[in-house]
Amino acid sequence: MLAALGCHAQTPAQGPGTLSPELTRRVEVLIRAKTRVPPNYDIHIGTRTNSDVPGYDEIVVIFTAEGQTSKPITFLLSHDGKTLAQLSKYDISQDPKEMVSAANRPARGGPANAPVVIVGFDDLECPYCAKMHAELFPALTARYKDQVRIVYRDFPLDLHPWAMRAAINANCLAAQSTTGYWNLVDYVHAHAGELGGEDKNLAKANETLDRLTREEGKRQNINAAALDACIAKQDDTAVKASIKTAEDLGVDSTPVLFINGEKLEGAVPLEYVYKMIDNALTASGQTPPPPPPPPAPTPQTQPAPKPGS
Repeated sequence: MLAALGCHAQTPAQGPGTLSPELTRRVEVLIRAKTRVPPNYDIHIGTRTNSDVPGYDEIVVIFTAEGQTSKPITFLLSHDGKTLAQLSKYDISQDPKEMVSAANRPARGGPANAPVVIVGFDDLECPYCAKMHAELFPALTARYKDQVRIVYRDFPLDLHPWAMRAAINANCLAAQSTTGYWNLVDYVHAHAGELGGEDKNLAKANETLDRLTREEGKRQNINAAALDACIAKQDDTAVKASIKTAEDLGVDSTPVLFINGEKLEGAVPLEYVYKMIDNALTASGQTPPPPPPPPAPTPQTQPAPKPGS
């Protein structure tokens, strides 16, 4: 909100300190008009203090009604007392790419210094995650090659009964084999609907997950005893830490991608992902690859000729 306070008698410039009754009144009338607070609300206007905005001081305004007090709201008041402003400030000093960490997670695609890093918050029992997973990796690796590095972080939802165990087991593999981790993730996403059998039995799903994890560990020739101990322990500490990180970033569903820190929610069309990656590449000084060719048109089947025609 930025508003001139209208025509009025010239007011001497004021520095930090208490506002005059006349200036306090003009500030209050304007705030009431712009915020449309009910008449029973009291408005308390604090003293003016120095601000880091040239030409303006700060004043703090608090609303009270029926024993309830609002959070302090900061306004800017010009040195000459003629303009009131409200300013939203955001810290953009940090590179968005660094705000969503890919550290200590198994990765696929490009190297650690790839210009674009995609961090996905994934639930291995989520059908929408499975759909995105099946479409995303072949398309991105085919188009972007080593320009894109992909990492998953865990966000198993409470409504999916075996998602937590799947995340823990996958991390047990990740501790010894990045390839093993991705092989299990690929398989579980492709066969999630089959793990519990026709009756969706949780015990059977968990047993199948443990078996799949051990079989993948054997294929990767990793330490079987350490893997068995990890599966048996079912330590959810790291997964819960990942959930907390996701919640702090505003994640409340899956799938969610962060492309160099820019958030993309849901199983969206692939062209949206392309657009965000291309923008991130351009911002990092890289040239995006040419767009993929459009899909070939579906052949039209001609109806069979009628007898006698």
